[in-house]
Amino acid sequence: MCGIVGYIGARQAQRILLAGIKRLEYRGYDSAGIAMIEDGKIARTRVVGRVAALEEALNGRRSPATIGIVHTRWATHGRPSEANAHPHADCTGRIVVVHNGIIENFEYLRERLRAEGHAFTSETDTETIAHLIEKHHEGDITKAVRAALKEVEGTYGLAVLSLDEPDTLVVARNGSPVCIGVGDGEYVVASDPSAIIEYTRRLIFLDDHEIAALRTDELRTFTIENVPTVKQVEEVKWDVGMLSTGGFETFMLKEIHEQPDTIRNAFRGRLDIQGATARLGGLHALGRELVQTRKIIITACGTALHAGMVAEYLLEDVARLPVEIEFASEFRYRNPVLEFGTVVIVISQSGETADTIAALREAKRRGVLVLAVSNVIGSTIARESDAGVYIHAGPEIGVASTKAFTSQITVLYLMSLLFGRARHIGAPEGLHMIRELEAIPDKVRSILSREDEIKEIARAFDDVQSCLYLGRGYGYPVALEGALKLKEISYVHAEGYPAAEMKHGPIALITPHVPSVVIATKSDVYEKIRGNIEEVKARGGPVIAIATQGDEEIRDRAEHLFWIPECPDALMPILAVVPLQLLAYHVARNRGLDVDKPRNLAKSVTVE
Repeated sequence: MCGIVGYIGARQAQRILLAGIKRLEYRGYDSAGIAMIEDGKIARTRVVGRVAALEEALNGRRSPATIGIVHTRWATHGRPSEANAHPHADCTGRIVVVHNGIIENFEYLRERLRAEGHAFTSETDTETIAHLIEKHHEGDITKAVRAALKEVEGTYGLAVLSLDEPDTLVVARNGSPVCIGVGDGEYVVASDPSAIIEYTRRLIFLDDHEIAALRTDELRTFTIENVPTVKQVEEVKWDVGMLSTGGFETFMLKEIHEQPDTIRNAFRGRLDIQGATARLGGLHALGRELVQTRKIIITACGTALHAGMVAEYLLEDVARLPVEIEFASEFRYRNPVLEFGTVVIVISQSGETADTIAALREAKRRGVLVLAVSNVIGSTIARESDAGVYIHAGPEIGVASTKAFTSQITVLYLMSLLFGRARHIGAPEGLHMIRELEAIPDKVRSILSREDEIKEIARAFDDVQSCLYLGRGYGYPVALEGALKLKEISYVHAEGYPAAEMKHGPIALITPHVPSVVIATKSDVYEKIRGNIEEVKARGGPVIAIATQGDEEIRDRAEHLFWIPECPDALMPILAVVPLQLLAYHVARNRGLDVDKPRNLAKSVTVE
């Protein structure tokens, strides 16, 4: 969601801050602002709109400052406006703050501070923090930040500057990510590693209720209770080239086309041919727990939840384990039955999804084993789970997830193979699963080579305002994901349904102007899905079918047809989703929309 970048060192801060915050534009935002200490004062500039507008407001001026903070805001409290944009200042203007997260008790704190004489200039919860720090400030900014945060309830990723200590940058974290890039006599702070790796790959990740005080020659970390902590420096494998479009017109298109490689990266080195199973280092020590598992609960949000739904079918098929799918946003607020032998799997690309973190912590509070599937090394979910598996997809910049989805399914396929071999299936079946997975990257590449076919289909959506996506079995989560992609980036209303449920209500929506995208690949329910297509056709609804290569029976039943290579049902979602990603992409591009930064959306949803 919001983005934070901070710098302290010997170099010109402005250039590093602006370059870093541009790396975070994909996260979604509506305003931006920067503050730097120079010539004995704090220079603060704020704008509504993009970082480009912030650069324009700076009017080509190059500040000599070597310390500063910058922020992109995604509005929660108060509409987008210059007054509500960060950084926020205290009454004196000598303390400035940028903040990600939500302060839940800000109204109470604001009224108390007003009664004490503080004057507020914004509608935001963040400004409360600046005034709290002012209240506690007695010459030591680090001590004042710590005292202020002890009064705060809610989540925060925080960076603070004080004119009274112009050589100190203070950062803090609770529920909203903060990482620190360690350079030679300099530190770069950010809410996401992608803003840092141009300068250093050596990162420190703060834990909840942890504060760091940075000077050019010193880094101190301690808890909110002032207990010193020792941090491990982690090496991030990403490189700057991964953060460019690489010749593609957008990040999203690049990431769609990266999938043959990212899928292979997800299983590379993890296939045990001799044992006909998966070799997952993160789960290596859990052999006994895996065998003793009685039930699995998968919890996630959005696209990651759809990957989990694919895994539900996989685990029940291969490991004969009962599986439940839970919206992470609901899991924490109900009273889930977590019996002995239950394993909870949490899935999050960023590893910082607030609802999924809350579900993880609730599961751990109940004493069950929690496994994570994530993309970001050092993320909260990666650190707090009992064990887990990285998907190794590299940075995903496009807000609408593509390559992470197929990589998540790949890793969940490997986990299903591991559970299955430990509990239910023999070596021949395990080896067959491995061989079929190895063939998938080339099959995805063959789909991508036919992108022009999808461009032609996308033209049929020029005047479409609503669309249905239908699937059965493994095709149902694909339908959900296809509909989500269309909604996210083209703003066309779309709904995914189990195809048989269509006649229980959604069939009323079908007209010649409401197309249905149907996942109609060869499977045990193939004849049923053909019947569902006939129901749509009988009511004048156009059909776009995703079918198995060579299936001529579907051709006469669909206005548009796209074939995908033959593969087992369990791997079909990886192939079938790719043309749906491309369809959403080209529908949005035909409408002149910004697919990398769709309206109202954020890449990493770090508030509940």
